[in-house]
Amino acid sequence: MACRVRALNVTHVHPTQTGDPSPPNHAEYKLSFFDLFHITTMPMQWLFFFDGPDLPPFPSIIRTLQSSLADTLAIFFPLVGKLAFRASSCDIVIDCSPDAVASGVKFIEAEFCGDADDMRHLAMDHEHDTEVFEQLVPELEAAQLPSPVLAVQVTRSAGDGGAIAVGMSILHAVADGRSVWQFMRTWSTVAREGWQSASGLEPPTFDRTVIPYPRSEEVARKIMHTIAPALPVVRSPSLCTPPDQHRRRSFLLHANQIQWVKQRILAQNEAMGQPLSTYPISTFVAVSALVWTSIVRAKSMDPATDAYYHVTMDLRRRLIPPVDERFFGNCVAPCFARAAVGDLCDNGACLRCAAAAIREAIAAALKGDPLGGVDGWLESLAAIPKERLTRTGSSNRFMAYETDFGWGKPSRVELVLLSVGELVLLLGAREEGVVQVTVALDHEHMDGFATN
Repeated sequence: MACRVRALNVTHVHPTQTGDPSPPNHAEYKLSFFDLFHITTMPMQWLFFFDGPDLPPFPSIIRTLQSSLADTLAIFFPLVGKLAFRASSCDIVIDCSPDAVASGVKFIEAEFCGDADDMRHLAMDHEHDTEVFEQLVPELEAAQLPSPVLAVQVTRSAGDGGAIAVGMSILHAVADGRSVWQFMRTWSTVAREGWQSASGLEPPTFDRTVIPYPRSEEVARKIMHTIAPALPVVRSPSLCTPPDQHRRRSFLLHANQIQWVKQRILAQNEAMGQPLSTYPISTFVAVSALVWTSIVRAKSMDPATDAYYHVTMDLRRRLIPPVDERFFGNCVAPCFARAAVGDLCDNGACLRCAAAAIREAIAAALKGDPLGGVDGWLESLAAIPKERLTRTGSSNRFMAYETDFGWGKPSRVELVLLSVGELVLLLGAREEGVVQVTVALDHEHMDGFATN
């Protein structure tokens, strides 16, 4: 890989001293079984491009981001800590002790080899320049514990600047998508409006004991034994950088296009004799149905086999008692839609078939106790042939383009897909009503997907 980004300076950001004990009454937070499902997952690495006339000089940007990050870390104090393994209890914890937080959060200042126009081109091109994207986000050493939880990189274009990229890496084991955007919303608000603005935001809660499940310890042990049996080694070296033979592209679906998909689903549903009034269609289901059927068509799969579509569900409000919306951590469950490949390729019923399968899978997973099948989550995933599974992440409800640090909305936001295989990500786009769909597919299948 040619190096097209060079580091200019590396510092460490420490939380602003508020005079209050941080974290309150806790030196560490033990990960829940929800968190442990992601203990071997590569860090989430988000990339935000900014440019335009309101962009300040690079030194001013660095000062703003560092000072606001320090203020934000005072609120999200565990993100300064380390993920650690406790051999005596076989627990994995977020260590917030003085020694663990002493180093702060790594903050890298860097420069891209191209000028502002080159960086703008990166932000505008639908096809990802994967080599550059991966150099614009900070590495987070997480193959063995203890490991830092968070790192930040800010990269300017060469010369006088004129465009920047803000990259953030965070361990998936400490945060799901909702938690990441809770943090980004607070950080950008503080940067834009000052630290006083944080007083009007709901503070996060990191206590995993609020998740009501009596067999949590048993399930946690099973997960760790199954997916991370060599702790404190989380991933073997051979799994840290697997070969990636995928192309990555982003597509925008506008409101009128999404509405067309919904109408097609309703028309196909009506043709099959289903009452329209009992089949409301969400934007997520409509977009997912289009994406899933397009991927299945592009892969030319055996019509006699089944295909699967993975959906993650936020369980905060669905648990009994419900978990506070301010909860920072993982609280999502997997479910798997299943349909015959032949049905997903049927021009007269494919969208309806996909939408129905997705809705039914979600309804089945939420029926009764949402955690009733937690023992079988790993087995369910292992039983699905990888070549017939489409994995999804993120949500069109996440308003990533509202991440305004004081110089306007980002021109592009992407999750940098590091060696993940086939994956689909949905985000709320810059324009209202538009959904951004980012797809990683085999080289041979991407053109067929785009056509579909």
